Amino acid sequence: MSGAFLQSNLWTLFKGSFGWEPYSFHFEGKLVNVLLRRVFKVFSLAYIPYAPIEQERIEEVSKYLKTLLPKNCLFIRWDLPWYVKEEGEWTDAPKYFRKAPEDIQPPSSVILNISRPLDEILKGMKDRARRNIKVAEKKGVVITCHGAEKLSTWYKLNKETSERDRIASRPKAYYEKLFELAKNQKRLDVRLYMASVDGDEIAGIITLFDGVEATYLYGASASRKRETQPNYALQWRAIQDAKAAGCLEYDFFGISPTDDPKHPMAGLYQFKTGWGGTIIHRPGCWDYPCHPKLYPGARLYESVRKWYYKKFKKKK
Repeated sequence: MSGAFLQSNLWTLFKGSFGWEPYSFHFEGKLVNVLLRRVFKVFSLAYIPYAPIEQERIEEVSKYLKTLLPKNCLFIRWDLPWYVKEEGEWTDAPKYFRKAPEDIQPPSSVILNISRPLDEILKGMKDRARRNIKVAEKKGVVITCHGAEKLSTWYKLNKETSERDRIASRPKAYYEKLFELAKNQKRLDVRLYMASVDGDEIAGIITLFDGVEATYLYGASASRKRETQPNYALQWRAIQDAKAAGCLEYDFFGISPTDDPKHPMAGLYQFKTGWGGTIIHRPGCWDYPCHPKLYPGARLYESVRKWYYKKFKKKK
């Protein structure tokens, strides 16, 4: 299942370092990791990303989990892992579930089958992707693989990307913690790839290899020398390394639901679909209210906060 790393010990410890309180429980032999977060000082919410629970068992598991969670937990927010025809769709959702005001993980993505020979992967790409890989080679883009030692350089590019594209940027310590925790993991491999031209480091991506799955997590790029197409060179190197490491699929992790030029993620849609992968959609986040009378108030607060952030924070 794509995105399984979100239920890994690494990811649970990682999020536990930044305001979330990790819990685990067993259901019929399956380990499910839960993240708990305090809201309004006296309440909390539970978040469960991509749990290995069948669709028809979600309500049953929610009722069971409610008995294990603190009494002040307002709702259980499930990030549902299965695929649907349209983003956000859950046609047979149980009666008490409600679509969350916003999603946490990107519901739509592109997953590339990398179990095939490299020449077949290249043939499956759109012309633009193949052409830009060659452009990067001709322009002298050099790709190198690193660990946390290059994070300072990458983070400067990340800040530049955030300001240019008006997207949120996390503190440097956030990425440092990910690499720190990954050192103690046998199965999960976190890598930082940097692209340079004539010694000038102009772009970088962070990827995670998890058994048969590889995931592109974070990216950053400078505004200079964009004509050298460093992002294509970065992804192509990561794809090749993921294949060599035994991964069978590469998840680009996040696109707009459709090819809508007005969507804020339209550029990502064009870039990520160009690699010839399969476009997938998930239901996104759905809530199981533990306190039905209090849930509407919490939902309203989230909706107002989301509106405020979009209207004012992103413009700064």
